[in-house]
Amino acid sequence: MQSYTIGQAARLLGVSPDTARRWADAGRVATHRDEGGRRLIDGRDLAAFSVEIARSDGEEDPSHTSVRNAFPGIVTAVKLGDVAAQVEIQAGPHRLVSLLTREAVEELGLEVGVEATARVKSTNVHIDRS
Repeated sequence: MQSYTIGQAARLLGVSPDTARRWADAGRVATHRDEGGRRLIDGRDLAAFSVEIARSDGEEDPSHTSVRNAFPGIVTAVKLGDVAAQVEIQAGPHRLVSLLTREAVEELGLEVGVEATARVKSTNVHIDRS
């Protein structure tokens, strides 16, 4: 399972590293330390926390901007069918859903907790593995 540093988590959540650090210090999201002493957040924990933040009543207001309709975020759900798949990404306060082939999901290695970027053009959402 992929883990994220506080800085990476902050970027995915659309907040400053200080804010992400304060949330971790307050126990809002679980962390562990690697061999070098860096605090890391498990990808599944970060995915769940990003959904919680997005659903909050606005007490936390992470600012998130997109450049050229690119939404970097974290995969929060993957539903696989025989041929098609549905992938949800939480990009700061934005929840994006893309329908793509099962083969594409498997080739990209998309699973809950993985960093990915949703790219939006017109009504299509394309996903790039970060």
